[in-house]
Amino acid sequence: MKKVSILGSTGSIGLQALDVARKHKLKIQAIAANSSYKVLEEQAREFSPKYVCIYNEKYYNDLKTSLADTDITVLSGMDGLCRIASDKDSDIVLNSVVGMVGLLPTLTAIRSGIDVALANKETLVAGGNIVMSEAKRNNVNIFPVDSEHSAIFQCLQGNDMNRINKIILTASGGPFFNKKKSDLQNVTVEQALNHPNWSMGSKITIDSSTLMNKGLEFIEAKWLFDLEPDQIEIVVHRQSVLHSAVEFKDFSVIGQMGVPDMRIPIQYALLYPHRTECPTRPLSLTDYGTLTFEKPDYETFDCLTTCIDAIRKGGAYPCIVNAANEEAVGMFLNKKISFLKIGELVKESMEHFDHTDISSYEDVISIDNASREFVRSKI
Repeated sequence: MKKVSILGSTGSIGLQALDVARKHKLKIQAIAANSSYKVLEEQAREFSPKYVCIYNEKYYNDLKTSLADTDITVLSGMDGLCRIASDKDSDIVLNSVVGMVGLLPTLTAIRSGIDVALANKETLVAGGNIVMSEAKRNNVNIFPVDSEHSAIFQCLQGNDMNRINKIILTASGGPFFNKKKSDLQNVTVEQALNHPNWSMGSKITIDSSTLMNKGLEFIEAKWLFDLEPDQIEIVVHRQSVLHSAVEFKDFSVIGQMGVPDMRIPIQYALLYPHRTECPTRPLSLTDYGTLTFEKPDYETFDCLTTCIDAIRKGGAYPCIVNAANEEAVGMFLNKKISFLKIGELVKESMEHFDHTDISSYEDVISIDNASREFVRSKI
């Protein structure tokens, strides 16, 4: 039985991972959340983990008191996340926290020799070179949880990487598919959070509406599969049934399909290489009838364009645009800036900074902070 630790257990990915754990009776070694301490307590009582961590330290005493009648060790803050990530009793750490907070726990798990199921985009976007180098050095597997990267990973099974022409990343197009910038001047937070296919947290849902999410996945794919930017194609696929595909040297294209349910890629990452029944419904192609594929609108959705430019330029630029976006999305969710201002700030941030390389975690944090400060200075 695999022992699993989940960072971000009260979020969308974490909750679905616990569904998988229930289905297959996986041992939950540890769980962690940002501030939802009451949900965390409920999860702790159901799964009896060794550790529980509340990242927001102001809820630590409440959680510790509520679990005082158990043998569970209650942790808090970044130290708590890293203690969980380095627990060698775990077989795999699922990192589904949101934002840059996920980078250090990922590195900690890798340096402890523990496999990582990765659902935290910022880990690879901001620190891809460091993370992949550490994974290779420590002989650790990084299993992608994003549906698109999981699809590519599945398509590559039994195939040689040197036989690839390109990968095809599919995008739903978000709630504003076929809209132009003139149509998006007065977009509300509620409209941007209304995703047509997926149920996700607020930050990633906004990223999907700006197509920033696909730009971040473009950068992630470069690191996960050791590709050049020219080997990555983005295709808008509104039905979210073909989750991504790989084109090989003979021009054969192998794709992975399924209903839009994150429990499929979560289960594949946690149970790899085994396939077994998943707590979702099967795919019926006849129910869909028609699947469509179109080119993205790079002019309207400039977050996507900026991300691709950033990874082409290399160095710290992916970290810069990621931090700028995270800051700008927070401002939009708090109704301090307009929807279109997100993309403007991300692009301005990349253009503001000179090229610099990243060689350490400290470099990432320094550049991340500088980019965030730049965004705040523009408001």
